[in-house]
Amino acid sequence: MRNDVFLHIVEALGNHDSYFLMRHDATGRMRLSPLQKCTAAICILAYGSPADSVDDYVRIGESTAMECLDKFVRGVHQIFGAEYLRKPNNNDIQCLLQIGEARGFPGMLGSIDCKHWEWKNCPVAWKGQFCRGDHGKPTIMLEAVASQDLWI
Repeated sequence: MRNDVFLHIVEALGNHDSYFLMRHDATGRMRLSPLQKCTAAICILAYGSPADSVDDYVRIGESTAMECLDKFVRGVHQIFGAEYLRKPNNNDIQCLLQIGEARGFPGMLGSIDCKHWEWKNCPVAWKGQFCRGDHGKPTIMLEAVASQDLWI
């Protein structure tokens, strides 16, 4: 994710919910920053990580990470849902079909492709997280999304 997009989400969440603002606790110490809270939620979503795994990276405990995730998902849905998380309407579909046809891909709205690459030097402790049932060897999945508006 680009830094400016991430900071835009953090700022929008801070304006939407006071949970994502910097505050002091009862002892006067600074609480977790909005950047830590959003980073924890995005790590859990992006990598499918368990909530207790972000403690090493973001310094947030499991219960707090789950709370961050819940508030992050609800906030993003409320703020950005109407614009970005909607089904395409007829105009959107027609526009995407025309763009696809002009580029030599008639009937294509978008494209997602995945490829598993074998990870030869995978640490032993991580092997179970990166193995598929049918392969037995650790792999990393490369995902590619093709869309005409991603370059913007």
